[in-house]
Amino acid sequence: MNTTEFLLLPKEITPDRTAIIYNDIRLSFNELNIKSNKLANFFLKSKVAPGDRIAILQVNCNEIIESYFATSKVDAIYVPLNFRSKKQEILHLINDSSPKILLVGKRYIGLINSLKKELKSVTHFISLESEEDGWLNYNSILKNSESQTINPKHDESDTNLLIYTAGTTGKSKGVMLSHNSFSSFILNQVDPVDPEINESNILTVPLFHIAGIQSMLSAIYAGRTLIIQSQFDAKEWLVLAEKENANRAMMVPTMLKMILDHPDFKKHNLQNLKIITYGAAPMPKTIIQDAIKKLPWMKFINAFGQTETAATITMLPPDDHILESDSAEELKIKQKRLTSIGKPLNDIEVKIVDAFGENVQIGEVGEIVAKGERLMKGYWNRDKESSQVLKNGWLYTGDLGYFDKDGYIFLSGRSKDIIKRGGEMIAPSEVEEIIRSIPGVEDVAVIGIPDTVWGEKIIAIVVPKNTSSVNDEKIIEYCHDHLSSFKKPEKVIFENNLPTNPLGKVLKNLLRDKYSKFKS
Repeated sequence: MNTTEFLLLPKEITPDRTAIIYNDIRLSFNELNIKSNKLANFFLKSKVAPGDRIAILQVNCNEIIESYFATSKVDAIYVPLNFRSKKQEILHLINDSSPKILLVGKRYIGLINSLKKELKSVTHFISLESEEDGWLNYNSILKNSESQTINPKHDESDTNLLIYTAGTTGKSKGVMLSHNSFSSFILNQVDPVDPEINESNILTVPLFHIAGIQSMLSAIYAGRTLIIQSQFDAKEWLVLAEKENANRAMMVPTMLKMILDHPDFKKHNLQNLKIITYGAAPMPKTIIQDAIKKLPWMKFINAFGQTETAATITMLPPDDHILESDSAEELKIKQKRLTSIGKPLNDIEVKIVDAFGENVQIGEVGEIVAKGERLMKGYWNRDKESSQVLKNGWLYTGDLGYFDKDGYIFLSGRSKDIIKRGGEMIAPSEVEEIIRSIPGVEDVAVIGIPDTVWGEKIIAIVVPKNTSSVNDEKIIEYCHDHLSSFKKPEKVIFENNLPTNPLGKVLKNLLRDKYSKFKS
């Protein structure tokens, strides 16, 4: 299914329903379709051909959604750029994807002007807000363009988006995702628009991220109103969710923690909020338990995936977040499952394999691999890197984990993060969970650094709570009491914060670089 059909359904069934709320802007599904048609007509007049790229650099806004559908209607490839990228990173993203058209928000105009001479592929620079010398203006384009319906010709297997990875192990790679990368998931997991059901979805995750794109397309297909937050702010989120009566939200663990910890949390009525989906980074058990306690009416969903899988491949559903049972043994099992990523979805095949590609036993750690219609087509212009992760139809995710006897998957970290010490394989996530349970610990990252005797030495970088009296001896002793001796950290380092990507995932490569020459 071509993704443009996700918009056509609510446009036909609920044309006057509000599709987008962004600041003072209110757009119906019909208006959203008209604006995307106008922009698509401009793209055609600008000689955009099928397969050409159209890129955008801006925080979350309605124009991203309008230009996404316009791009899809002319069979071009949409490239949402990470607005948090630095100058040289932006230069790489644009020159690697070689867009013909570049749409840019006001705050990034100066940055792009400083790079213009090096951007050889761009024929049209479009300012989304202000009038700028040497730039076309977005609103003027819409005002002067025809609204004639544009029907795409590409089928579901053609590339629809290039979404760039975070680049934690080198330069960012463009992940090629097809229309089917999204329709496979959405048609299997999301109910289509219903004129009798009117829901709203608060969108906070950046639209340059796969989780943001999936949330947006799912909401459009379901006929839900998208309440857009340009960038996450906990207080603003609380105000927006209450004011607009949001029913659903998608967020990452860091966002959820900031909301729960905000001093004004209890001042806001969130009773209309019924479902919170979380993912994009590992969810600490302490945070989700706190959320279940403070939001007892809420249904929680853990959605696990990555850019290369077009987001969700496994899910821990709401029932597994209900921590109630008459049996102490069953309650213990439920508590354990809360740390899992659930089970594979029905449109994807998942297995866990060893270094030779063979299935591992239940309870044995291996690499998570996935197979299905919605996997990426490969990395843009990187055949070698593509062949390293796509093997015989299977995507090798780089995530390590294991199945329990009931089919739930538990993560053990990234393959590159596993610590190899004295012949033993140590999953940092296991050590982190223990340390994070210590009163006074706000956050922690466990890494391995080179050691001439044991291969690697275990270091714990701990962020203490403001009023904490926790010290390194207490942490090491606690780990000694709760873990095998070879798993306890040999050194604890205290920091005010941990380096993270925009969605709160700790950048352990930066920590390893920083502490690789550490001497105890």
